[in-house]
Amino acid sequence: MPHLNSKWRSTFVVSFMTLLSRILGMVRDVVLVNVFGAGAAMDAFITAFKIPNFFRRLFAEGAFANAFVPVLSEYKNAKTEQELRALVSKTFGALALVLTILTFIVVLAAPWVMAVFAPGFKADADKFALASDLLRLTFPYLLCMSLVAFAAAILQSYQDFAAAAFAPVLLNICMIVAAWGFYHVFPQQPILVLGWAVLVAGVLQFAILLPGLYRKRLLVKPSVDFKHSGVREIFALMLPALFGVSVVQINLLLNSVWASFMPTGTVTWLYTAERLTELPLGLIGIAIASVILPSLSANHAEADTLKFRQTIDWASKIVVLVGLPASLAMLVLAGPMISVVFAHSSSFTSTDVSMSAIALQGMSLSIISFMLIKIFAPGFYARKDTRTPVKIGLIAVLVNIVSNIVLLALLKKYPVVPAHLALAVSSTLAALVNALLLYIALHRADIYRFGAHWRRLGLLVLVANTAMVLCLLALGPWFAPHFSSGGLGLKIGAFVALCACGAAVYFVSLLAMGFKLRELR
Repeated sequence: MPHLNSKWRSTFVVSFMTLLSRILGMVRDVVLVNVFGAGAAMDAFITAFKIPNFFRRLFAEGAFANAFVPVLSEYKNAKTEQELRALVSKTFGALALVLTILTFIVVLAAPWVMAVFAPGFKADADKFALASDLLRLTFPYLLCMSLVAFAAAILQSYQDFAAAAFAPVLLNICMIVAAWGFYHVFPQQPILVLGWAVLVAGVLQFAILLPGLYRKRLLVKPSVDFKHSGVREIFALMLPALFGVSVVQINLLLNSVWASFMPTGTVTWLYTAERLTELPLGLIGIAIASVILPSLSANHAEADTLKFRQTIDWASKIVVLVGLPASLAMLVLAGPMISVVFAHSSSFTSTDVSMSAIALQGMSLSIISFMLIKIFAPGFYARKDTRTPVKIGLIAVLVNIVSNIVLLALLKKYPVVPAHLALAVSSTLAALVNALLLYIALHRADIYRFGAHWRRLGLLVLVANTAMVLCLLALGPWFAPHFSSGGLGLKIGAFVALCACGAAVYFVSLLAMGFKLRELR
């Protein structure tokens, strides 16, 4: 099927660039926690940076992208080039104007915004003031990244994925260089250098996409016209999607609010765990979601229901085959993974390792759910249905809130594990409910459902994952001494060897039971 082959190529390009970004992202996080530690300054930066990132995923990669791509596809396929250029110009202007105003307001009102997102910081005046200063530096990143999402959506509609997938690499490079080479510029608060690095990176990320727009003859002057039919349709689709598409981020942000009341270091422990779960999510889930949304939009515009279902089915297979073993492996190997990746100096202590590992275990099983959300939600957005994910998102957020309240109350009464585990488990439960309800909605609307071939695939995946987990549990004690002693090279070598053994058992089990790679075509 040619359309699936092109998706494989596009997914490979996005995945390769994302792999490069994620590797540098891991290097970045290792540098940050080993330079700045898991203390008040790092907690302040993570919280300040999380706020524009939340809005970025809400406005840019979330609601805006899922509203803009279907309308853009419609104009590209059914309108003249002049009408397409007008849509791009007026969308550019409207997006830039709205987000410039929002950025200006937040920069002026940074302390009040920080009081909403991290109320627990107010108990420490210095920490709260630092977080507010960092927010003023990092929040303009939202404007830059929203324009990046705008440009990327246009390029991706022409099957040009490379530049947009490479853009995040620049953020990681800027932050690594700042942390290593320029932290001394601010002797009183070295962490401020990271705020400036984020701002510079946002400008660079947008700049590298401009040549691609120029080649497509779509580097047009922005103009503001909220009455334009295309702009009105985009905003109409965005409004309900603002909530529904970013439920995962809303839940994580709610967790940050809870964490701000917990001991210093909690925000960083949750952050390190979250970053590790984002590695497979970014490599597979987000990469495939970026590829399939333009295809699903085109399939819907052409009324090709067969290709529409095949595209979702193909993406679901990839996600299940990769996401489930990734979730289980992180659950089993949480401690060694945190130690190998982050523990390279006295700034990140053994307590930080154990606390981060507990958070990672709580979040690990959410990986497969997050990936499925990235696959199922575009099935609605491509059809311009933004209401269904919103309703489901409301339920997921409610699950997260109720779960946090119940689990935190239980842990307060029976403090058998650290309280931040409740936050990690709650986000996992919310993601699971979100993914399950999205699938049920797709099934009931006869948009997509797992076919009979999934029974056989489910059995294969169950057996292969069981074999992998048993292998990791059996070999773990043998490798354990290498994780707690020896040099960095030995630790990395031992961890890679253990992971390779688990992966080999997984794939050999699949092949031994009759799985064929051609089933993924």
